[in-house]
Amino acid sequence: MPRASLAILVIDENRIRASIIEAGLREAGHDNVTLVHDVTGIARRIAEINPDVIVIDLENPNRDMLENMFQLSRAVKRPIAMFVDRSDQASIEAAVEAGVSAYVVDGLKQERVKPILDMAISRFNAFARLSRELEEARSELADRKLVERAKGILMKSRGMTEEAAYALLRKTAMNQNRKIAEIAQSLVTAAGLLEPGDKG
Repeated sequence: MPRASLAILVIDENRIRASIIEAGLREAGHDNVTLVHDVTGIARRIAEINPDVIVIDLENPNRDMLENMFQLSRAVKRPIAMFVDRSDQASIEAAVEAGVSAYVVDGLKQERVKPILDMAISRFNAFARLSRELEEARSELADRKLVERAKGILMKSRGMTEEAAYALLRKTAMNQNRKIAEIAQSLVTAAGLLEPGDKG
């Protein structure tokens, strides 16, 4: 999707500051910009608008306002650029923890909006890619453990070697057009059902 076609939501209670952000976005070729000045019910508004990117400007944020925005950031799973006039180390760390892609302190200038937005999108995409890769690695590890358990069950119950047990799992998976991990899961589940339970 070309950057210019991004749907961008700007959340800013200060209309003057919002117009600075909007001008920076429009100057950068972003025409699909929605401004929201009232943060009441903002989660619902975000769901309605369904933006690709969110820009939040908090002129003079208090701790509660920041925490609300950080909770929002965790929930929406989109690139978020946040401008604040002042901050402390704890707020910066909380922003990073919440997944805010760009947290800019005392830097709201029209000419900075585009590069900051681009950075927020890039960082969000990089983080999303890393998260996907981590999830894939975890899934692969879980699958391997499952296959190992299934091989162990076959080796014990049928007196097979490890290689023969794996070959049987593989052949069954191919015959059923399924993944080896799925066959392994079925075998582990079935073996669990066949184990003698407590007789109490």
